[in-house]
Amino acid sequence: MASMARQIIVKRIERPRGKGEHEDLQWFFTSLGIGEGRDVDQVAKRILVTLLEHQPPEDGLSVESIARDLDVSNARVNHHIRNLVDAGVVYRHRRLIYIRGNSLVSMVQELRKDALRVLDDLEAAAAEIDALFGITE
Repeated sequence: MASMARQIIVKRIERPRGKGEHEDLQWFFTSLGIGEGRDVDQVAKRILVTLLEHQPPEDGLSVESIARDLDVSNARVNHHIRNLVDAGVVYRHRRLIYIRGNSLVSMVQELRKDALRVLDDLEAAAAEIDALFGITE
């Protein structure tokens, strides 16, 4: 169903002391590198909030309904959806968009699995490269 993320970004950022929903979401998304760069209108973050607000998650949302909710173009939503899919936090299935794992906790668990697979592959490659240089542990 969902493919492995192409790029996993995790930033260690101090969590805000206040327990406000907005601050926690901002911190959570920023920690995952979501909505940074040229996304001055924070469309990527707003897409995720829209998906969270429209529960149950099994229903998914179309790009058109997300665009309508956010008052932005379908093309702009599609652009951010592609980036969110690449980041491994959402997935597409039959023209609908879903949060990966259907909750933020499950999403983080799936991202952890992705990161461990990448690190396992890197470790195996590192062992082969070390062997080429005659390096042993």
